[in-house]
Amino acid sequence: MFQQLSAPSPGPDLIGDVDHQSTMVSSVLNASRSRTRSRRPSPTVSLVIPTLNEELNLPSVLAAVPECVTEIIVVDGRSTDATVAVALSWPRVRVEREPRAGKGYALSAGFAAASCDIVVMIDADGSMNPAEIPSFVRALVAGADVAKGSRRMQGGDSSDLTPLRSFGNAALTTTVNLLFGSRYTDLCYGYMAFWRDVVPMIDPGCPGFEVETLINIRAQQAQLEVAEVPSQESNRLNGTSNLSVWRDGCRIGRAILKERTSRAHRPATTPSASMAV
Repeated sequence: MFQQLSAPSPGPDLIGDVDHQSTMVSSVLNASRSRTRSRRPSPTVSLVIPTLNEELNLPSVLAAVPECVTEIIVVDGRSTDATVAVALSWPRVRVEREPRAGKGYALSAGFAAASCDIVVMIDADGSMNPAEIPSFVRALVAGADVAKGSRRMQGGDSSDLTPLRSFGNAALTTTVNLLFGSRYTDLCYGYMAFWRDVVPMIDPGCPGFEVETLINIRAQQAQLEVAEVPSQESNRLNGTSNLSVWRDGCRIGRAILKERTSRAHRPATTPSASMAV
């Protein structure tokens, strides 16, 4: 099932009570999902941040992390600057080093290191606002398995999308919706949160920027409850992106087609069989 949330309204209560959350999201609880027994109304939260030479951006990102986040896991992919030293200077941060190159591998390492009920993933360049994390948590507590940020729904926006990237994202979003029966509005945006018990169902273990797309496809294939949350994307604070529009766009397209042709041969995976929570 698929839900869309209204624009976030930050308040002093970072997570909020269940009664309030039910007004934000239609009920998406499914009585057949035994994993909900382990889910709490006041969950702990792991924040996973992959980094590669982000020493200038990381302090601003970490300073904006709200108190509802229990642990911050920075996964560094062989940075040659002071990224690791900057991360270690923050008290709530734990650094994991990923020797394999690629954002996808870094995220997989972060998911494996996470110990909390909920896992949130954001970029380290300052384009995603950590202050929005409570909105994602509220969506999950209200019943969603996955909360996915969207710049394209009401209340969302981006000052970072170029016309070419916007066109490519729209084309890939439409393709995935047609091939897999989903209703995503913003496929390639990587601001996401999910219950840790669904990680075995959605983590593709892939190397590159196709990771967000494959997570979304896997969530749809597993028939998980997905709630889209409006999100405001800013420009990168410093430096240049590691994303190549043409190279990574083609890579994402190939990953989509491969997922479509291979899904019939993938065995079903249940959280209870794959991860003890």
